[in-house]
Amino acid sequence: MEPRLVGPGPYRATRLWNEIIELFRAGMPLRKHRCRFKSYERCFKASEAVDCLHELLGSNQNFGPEVTRNQTVKLLKKFLKNHVIEDIKGRWGKEDFQDDGHLYRFPPSSPLKPYPKKPSCGKEVIKFPDWNEPEAGTSQEHIPVKSVTMNSELWYKRHSIAIGEVPACKLVFRRELTQANIEEIWKSMTLSRLQKVLGLDCLDEVLDTKLVNSKHIVQNAYNVNKQGIVTLEDKSKELPHWILSAMKCLANWPSCSDLKQPAYSGFERDVFKTIVDYFGQMKEPLLTFHFFDVFVSVLGLLQKHSKAIEALQITCLLLPPENRKRLQLLVRMMARVSFNKDLPPLSESVRTRTLMVQAFSRCILCSKDEMDLDELLAAKLVSFLMDNYQEILSVPSTLKSSIEERVVHLQRVQIKYAGADTDATFPPPSFCHQVSTDEFEYQRAIGSQEPLAALLEEIAMNKEISVKDKKKKLKQFQKSYPEVYRVRFPTPETEAVLFPEKTKQKSPILMWALKKPFQPFHRTRSFRM
Repeated sequence: MEPRLVGPGPYRATRLWNEIIELFRAGMPLRKHRCRFKSYERCFKASEAVDCLHELLGSNQNFGPEVTRNQTVKLLKKFLKNHVIEDIKGRWGKEDFQDDGHLYRFPPSSPLKPYPKKPSCGKEVIKFPDWNEPEAGTSQEHIPVKSVTMNSELWYKRHSIAIGEVPACKLVFRRELTQANIEEIWKSMTLSRLQKVLGLDCLDEVLDTKLVNSKHIVQNAYNVNKQGIVTLEDKSKELPHWILSAMKCLANWPSCSDLKQPAYSGFERDVFKTIVDYFGQMKEPLLTFHFFDVFVSVLGLLQKHSKAIEALQITCLLLPPENRKRLQLLVRMMARVSFNKDLPPLSESVRTRTLMVQAFSRCILCSKDEMDLDELLAAKLVSFLMDNYQEILSVPSTLKSSIEERVVHLQRVQIKYAGADTDATFPPPSFCHQVSTDEFEYQRAIGSQEPLAALLEEIAMNKEISVKDKKKKLKQFQKSYPEVYRVRFPTPETEAVLFPEKTKQKSPILMWALKKPFQPFHRTRSFRM
């Protein structure tokens, strides 16, 4: 069985769990073993299981080569607890698996987990405010907007310049946007962009959007210093000064300005242990329990580097500002320590980079309820964060520019045509799904040519305008849309039908016209001699 990439979407952790179990059952060699003068068929040693599963995880693109042997043993303990494997006497349910010579086997029943029922949800997330005063008792979180309907009359008004007329219009001044309106626009457009990058029909599959605070998004986007680190309005939520000093000491080793470095050996390890203990005692990870599923879903995009970067940029923008700042400082320290060749080894048996991932992955990402693969998934995410922290933990400039342009547009004076129900604003941004080439060509033909054909037919059949004006408009339409015009009037004869020639009456024949016309005087030969 070949390993496959598990992409983003709901219940990704469950899908990965089932994927690993199927691969492990298919790839684990089973043979006959002897134990205490007794033979057992189709079983394997614990150390053989560790070797096989460690190699499988390392070669699987969902996890990668940074999975350690110790993490593999922990996963096999969960396998034993969940009855994925059992010992040769049929015992399971405890996490007493060790990397030794004990014998285990697969149970006959299937250990795969069922998928929960998929939540029902609509496809649209984005909701734009209505600029009229809301009724009493209405919430600002779900403000309706009137959709734009393009009928032939409105199309005629919009494109009337092309046929030589400008309909009557008036200026409409918008109500001034409040801070709450701007925050709602930020939330709506941010979530819509995240939904598009993840390729999901609905974000409710991986994220409870009601728990997303629009104020946090705006603060994370604008309240930053020159280094891009979030500045907090509530100073009581800042990291303690002694922890900041310890983190700076390790990140800038051996040049440290905040602390006087003692001369004893192992000082850097004590500083590292102090930082690990502080972050380890937090009640909730930095990425919060609410966002666990969406971050796990983003892991399915790691093979598409640019998309994964953008998805993590947007998702980290949803964090509370104090969490985002701590994440920025911690990951930056981890990356600098990992590449600092002047720093003495912090462990005798583990590389510094691996030690960073093992020490801080759980305080960055974990599930509120114990998950089977949360340690491996957290390690994968933290490794990617360390390699790309400067891009991921910066404000996405493209998203910020598009939202600011949207806000400016909504505050601008608008044009409203007389008799039209909607004003001449751009419709709210809608995010499309990929379609086939044939469907695209069909939609292009239906979406653009049909309204133009209706407009042309309306001009051609209009009996209230003079022949001269009709010819003028048709000529201008032909110049602007020659393809549509050619379909309606393929030959000059079809066009001539609109303008039937009047029958010319013959002028009455005058009597004098029948007579011989006047002959000019001809010179004759003179008879005079």
